[in-house]
Amino acid sequence: MNGYNPDHPKLDESAFGESKALNAVQAFDAFPKTKPSYQEKTNTGGVWTVVLVCASLWLASTEIGRWWVGQTTHEFSVEQGVGHDLQINLDVVVKMRCDDLHVNVQDASGDRILAGQALQKDGTLWTQWDEKRLRLHSLGVTKDERMELSGYPGFGEYRDTDVHDYLGAAKHGGKKFARTPQLPRRTEPDSCRIYGSMHSNKVQGDFHITARGHGYMEFGQHLEHNVFNFTHHITELSFGPFYPSLTNPLDNTLATTPNNFYKFQYYLSVVPTIYTTDAKSLRKITKQQAGESPSSGSDGLAAHPKRHSKKTVFTNQYAVTEQSHPVAENAVPGVFVKYDIEPIMLTIAEEWQSLPGLGIRLVNVVSGVLVAGGWCYQLLEWWKEVRAKRRRGDEGGMLTPMVGKGEKNGLM
Repeated sequence: MNGYNPDHPKLDESAFGESKALNAVQAFDAFPKTKPSYQEKTNTGGVWTVVLVCASLWLASTEIGRWWVGQTTHEFSVEQGVGHDLQINLDVVVKMRCDDLHVNVQDASGDRILAGQALQKDGTLWTQWDEKRLRLHSLGVTKDERMELSGYPGFGEYRDTDVHDYLGAAKHGGKKFARTPQLPRRTEPDSCRIYGSMHSNKVQGDFHITARGHGYMEFGQHLEHNVFNFTHHITELSFGPFYPSLTNPLDNTLATTPNNFYKFQYYLSVVPTIYTTDAKSLRKITKQQAGESPSSGSDGLAAHPKRHSKKTVFTNQYAVTEQSHPVAENAVPGVFVKYDIEPIMLTIAEEWQSLPGLGIRLVNVVSGVLVAGGWCYQLLEWWKEVRAKRRRGDEGGMLTPMVGKGEKNGLM
């Protein structure tokens, strides 16, 4: 009467396991789950879960941040096409009277350009530029010396400018040179400001600022040597379209000398450069119109009006080397700038990955963290289990001899 009754509903085996409906659903599960009766909960499982979730969120946020900022690429290539025109933008103040200075440009083709007619000369006082001169620095000085010359610490730091800064400067910086300060009444100027844009052939050349009667053969009154003073500061020296807000190596530089016969020499290597945030459109246009160079100056921009957009800036960068020294009285003093056009083009593009690409990267990052975390967790649990077994074995090995010894004494 008290025997086992298999037909009793309370003793149905299904009541101790999972329901038939759940079993039917699990039959179609491609990844069967372990039954709760075979699972063992640990104290470190929750900690590992929190750590993995935090690591996944942090890595995912970094990926989203990189995607939001974008990636800047620098691509060098041979400049294709033929460029004929090169625009030179100059703004310099020399500590001599305008009537005593001559400005000329001569390129490798033998053409000589009277830059004094293309550029504008304004008489000024050297002291009128003292406020702007506080932000000038000498070419080649150290960071501490630049900080001392600048008057405030931030000016002595080198700053990496991204593509958006260049595009913003080109868009909002204006296209005109600043006005020359007016002279006080009944005051004779002691300096000369030379500024403006001029066009020359896109070949190697040099332009120089010399004293009247020295340098080229000219007819005129000879200038006394004690008047020579080629101390100068350069506010702007750039090649290509004029973007006054873009900073170049010789911009805001000051060079002084106590000698009358002194030769300032600057050697420039000019590299055509393109800044863009629409690299795909730029590549498409380049393939369709690959016969001309957009970085040649005003002619390149006129030939490619579609290229000159808000997302692209065509300009030129250059590296500069200075070799200045006193010269003898039979030599020609002055400011000499020799430039050479490099046959390569630098394209600095800022690109963003697509949304599907971002999603794939996030999935890879999160799944990688979870898989690696699972492996580490399993290794940790295995190490803890092995350590516990060794500890139990050591404890059992110490008790066995003591028990055996006690039994032996009792038998005796």
